[in-house]
Amino acid sequence: MSQAAGATRTLRVAVAGNPNTGKTTLFNQLTGSRGKVGNYPGVTVERHFALMPLANEYGDVGEVMLMDVPGTYSLSARSREEQLAIQAVAGLHPLERPDLVVCVVDATQLVRNLYLVLQLIELGLPVVVALNMSDRLEETGQALDAGALTEELGVPCIPIVAAKGTGLDTLKRAMVAVLREPELGQPGWRWEPDEPLLVADVRSVVKELPREWATDEQRARALALWALLSIDDSDELADIPPGLRAVVQRKRKFAEVSGRNLDEEIIRGRYQWLDARAKLFLRDTGARATLTDRIDRVLLHPALGFLIFLALMTVVFQALFAGADPVIGWIEGFFAWLGGVAGRALPTGIFADLVVKGLVAGVGSVLVFLPQILLLFLFLGFLEDTGYMARVAYLMDRVMKTLGLHGRAFVPMLSGYACAVPAILATRTMERQRDRLLTMLVVPLMTCSARLPVYGLLIAAMVPLGGSGPFTQGLMLAGMYLFSTVIALIAAAVLGRTVLKGPRVPLLLEMPPYRMPHLYSVVRLMWEKSFVFVKEAGTVILACTVVMWAILSFPRHAGNEALEGLGARAEAVQDAIEGRDPVASVAAADQRIAAERLQNSIGGQLGRALEPVIAPLGFDWKIGVGLIGAFAAREVFVSTMAVVYGMEGADESSTALRERLRTETRPDGARVYTPLVCLSLMVFFALSCQCMSTLAVVKRETRSWRWPSFLFVYMTVLAWIASFIVYQGGRLFGFE
Repeated sequence: MSQAAGATRTLRVAVAGNPNTGKTTLFNQLTGSRGKVGNYPGVTVERHFALMPLANEYGDVGEVMLMDVPGTYSLSARSREEQLAIQAVAGLHPLERPDLVVCVVDATQLVRNLYLVLQLIELGLPVVVALNMSDRLEETGQALDAGALTEELGVPCIPIVAAKGTGLDTLKRAMVAVLREPELGQPGWRWEPDEPLLVADVRSVVKELPREWATDEQRARALALWALLSIDDSDELADIPPGLRAVVQRKRKFAEVSGRNLDEEIIRGRYQWLDARAKLFLRDTGARATLTDRIDRVLLHPALGFLIFLALMTVVFQALFAGADPVIGWIEGFFAWLGGVAGRALPTGIFADLVVKGLVAGVGSVLVFLPQILLLFLFLGFLEDTGYMARVAYLMDRVMKTLGLHGRAFVPMLSGYACAVPAILATRTMERQRDRLLTMLVVPLMTCSARLPVYGLLIAAMVPLGGSGPFTQGLMLAGMYLFSTVIALIAAAVLGRTVLKGPRVPLLLEMPPYRMPHLYSVVRLMWEKSFVFVKEAGTVILACTVVMWAILSFPRHAGNEALEGLGARAEAVQDAIEGRDPVASVAAADQRIAAERLQNSIGGQLGRALEPVIAPLGFDWKIGVGLIGAFAAREVFVSTMAVVYGMEGADESSTALRERLRTETRPDGARVYTPLVCLSLMVFFALSCQCMSTLAVVKRETRSWRWPSFLFVYMTVLAWIASFIVYQGGRLFGFE
């Protein structure tokens, strides 16, 4: 018996495999509801892990820690996220080496998937191969001999159907056997590099490997090949020793000069070995067009496939609005009720204001995103699990690559029309950090639902319903959507060639067969991702909400507030004597008091300080206060302006507030909200990052304040310049 069998420590089992092979489904089947979610060190990529007992009639190895490794087509890596795969399975710092790797392969795409298996075997890791979706082989006109495959690879190869739980007992027996006797899953190298120059390159690289990496000759050669395939001038890899990077770059440069292709030499060697043996374990039973092939003829059609995708995304997009809206209303109503209860239960004062407008409102501002996030991840989970998401990336890559974006960026950008927060979370479907960052930086430019109340108010003030003019309200709103989309695409093209400049990595996709989604896995993934948002991004949003409350509430002067209250009651008594409604009088007085408090607050003072900066855009200091209030959430601009004008409680549909905007004048008697000012303000809102929740989520996803700070600055500067051009250009041409 090996040392593993007698050890008392918890054994570690990594579940690896290509994307779309059912790896996560198998993980969930093996662990049930015991899975937990965390992050890999230094990045936001999530890892799933769970303790599970592993015992059967062949022995008991006790409890093992099962870890779900990020899906990867090979261990070669150019991005930080891809590097996690080699770290997780090889046990490179800061991750521990697993005692066993269960490699999940798609039996219908066997030869392509076995490339990763060969790499794992080369590393000297104990390996068990799970041949998933083996029940689909007949549809592809193939038959698999698992015993012959086991003999050729030298490791246990077990046919399973993860979604149905078929073959899992046999898989567990194989796992126990290899954990007890690791040699059963360590056959040694299956192929050998036979080109003399490549052999010499491997030897040179081995000499520069860190000692803790190269624990034996076999592992050292495998990691040398990994380095030759992964390290280049444009990679994003971290913690690569300078000596190792230098020798690999030198070898790649010499190979290029001599007309060699290092990548091709290594990849070809492995595939030649697999292709030469494929006929021993795979045989054709009569090829025929599968259901997947027939569906793909329609869904991957350049024109029809694109129209079907747009129709599907329209349904998803509408569902994010219509499906989430009632729940959002319930959440808002509940927290409004809770705030009212707290306000009545607590004595009037700063503490009550903090609880009601800071803490209760802050928690509500976090949870109000939850319905859309749940729905988004539910839809994305279903689309991914059916195999359709890979087709979406393929379809859109032909369009998006001209802008420097990845094909998978389209779904997050489309989701941005609903809300930027879940849209930014949806960028996790993209493997490369550069592509994720670029998408995060342009998603907030899409016209989200939070901008609609602002547009509704300003368009109504600008073009009265039924009124005549060059634009109707509907056309103006459609124009704002089109404007933001065009600017987002232009911004992606510019940022992709400047700030995030880098070579575009070709889209590599495995087209999985269409299959019924595994409901349990989809729902579990939805809850896990939503919980991570509430726990991590939600804490930042809550803190920002409290800060915004403080900015708009302080300084306070208790004596002045008491006098203001007495004055309001005195006015009510006088109105009662004169026959006017005292309740309405008190309400009007309270609104005036609230407006004066806001004007004298830190936010009001900041609004006045901002006036010289925003005056060239046509804005006065009151609009400046609204812009500061809108930082809590864009739609708060409406309620902030209602308070500024002493109309607290009014919303964008309030006729009184619209009329107030139309009649508001400057000290010289000129109108404030002219059509040109309204248009300038809408352009500013379309392009500025007036949303702390968005910044909080970007901070969470990038684990740095650098990118949310850059996002805020570049969008604010862009908004100012665009509004300046609109307002000053309009005045130049004689518009008001």
